[in-house]
Amino acid sequence: MSDEIRHEWPLFEVFVRAKRGLNHVHVGSLRAADHPMALHHARDLYTRRNEGVSIWVVRSDDVVSSGPDDKDAFFAPSGDKAYRHPTYYSIPDSVPHI
Repeated sequence: MSDEIRHEWPLFEVFVRAKRGLNHVHVGSLRAADHPMALHHARDLYTRRNEGVSIWVVRSDDVVSSGPDDKDAFFAPSGDKAYRHPTYYSIPDSVPHI
């Protein structure tokens, strides 16, 4: 195989939302030729016991994140924006999940 170019399927990150969950949780990675195949493989690998109600698959090379060195630039500025914190608001009991 040294003379051949070896092609691998792209890597996908898999997120599953559980029946009782409110958000999608990263459960693993897999390789697939395309998004539909990734969804089918994710269903077979990560929801075998009917524990999921929704699956997201995202190509790993499409995921962008901040790095540990960027934490001050990304997160420190929000401290001076008091309106982002619910300390000044009264939340009715009828509003769930807060």
